[in-house]
Amino acid sequence: MNTTTTYSLLFFLFVSAFSSVAAWADQQELNYRLKWLFNIGASGDIYAQANGSFTAQGLKVRVREGSPEKNAINELELGRADFGVASADQVIQALDKGAHLVVLAQIFQINPMQWIYRDDQPKINKLADLRGRKVGITFGGNDETIMRTLLTQASIKEKEVKLSGVRFDFTPFFRRKVEIWPVYRNTQGVILKEKLAQEGEGVRFFNPADFGVHFVANSIITSEKMLKEQPQVVKKFLTALLQGWKAAMNPAEENKVLAAVKKMNKNTEDGIMKKQLAITRELVWPASGTIGAINEVAWKQTEAIMLRQGRIKQAVHVEKYLRQQYAQCELTDEPSGTGVLK
Repeated sequence: MNTTTTYSLLFFLFVSAFSSVAAWADQQELNYRLKWLFNIGASGDIYAQANGSFTAQGLKVRVREGSPEKNAINELELGRADFGVASADQVIQALDKGAHLVVLAQIFQINPMQWIYRDDQPKINKLADLRGRKVGITFGGNDETIMRTLLTQASIKEKEVKLSGVRFDFTPFFRRKVEIWPVYRNTQGVILKEKLAQEGEGVRFFNPADFGVHFVANSIITSEKMLKEQPQVVKKFLTALLQGWKAAMNPAEENKVLAAVKKMNKNTEDGIMKKQLAITRELVWPASGTIGAINEVAWKQTEAIMLRQGRIKQAVHVEKYLRQQYAQCELTDEPSGTGVLK
């Protein structure tokens, strides 16, 4: 190799390296705060990053776990996050306190918050069947709000049902001290069902939506300032995110999705995670629906419930803060493997 050729090669490598760095530098850096820890419930968020959806839009997104101390709404208000995930009750409470937020998309079309109970116990066919039962709730949590709404709807007085505060310890449920236990259907629900199956016990799930209570779960939010000042960035982010969710909910992508989530959550067994993904698919992408579609009726119902129970001081008219037009990831194919949750 002569000197001229060597210099040409070095120049080419230098330009290529510089171009790569420049391209990376041109990407807009964004912080995205999840509602909770990395698990299958954030599979679309994780996969949007893993499969390059954000990069394809020219974005460099840091997807970060959430916690009670680091929730998306606080992070947005403090300027530490550009986008985040929050449930409707969190959004509505924040609006009641004067927060400047907008909702861009609704990830879960069916709320994963449900209750599990053994199938050797009386089946809950109607809300009146809750009377006299030992029901677990997280005091201060949205499951408490949902359960109290159901009891009111059935004209069941609090003294007619045994409400028990629960934590992350499932021992009271395993020992049958609390017979109806709140779970996220696509995560804890799968784990508890499997553990009880090993003991020869079957389970059923009590879904509030079956009784007309549609309390909205995880949704994508940003600040009014972000939407006003950088609408194109908002559009790019949401496009990438919903593409990630759509791909993650596609059965054909299952192995890649599970591998991506496994890198972030090494503690969940592969078989459990696969079942969790199947349930998540049915909650996020029902047989008829759109990835990210905002159910305005359900949001208004959520607000009405919270106002009736004194969770907010006054009506916030949440429909004014819903930006349905940004959720443009239209359904092109019927989702596979959907149906009645079992």
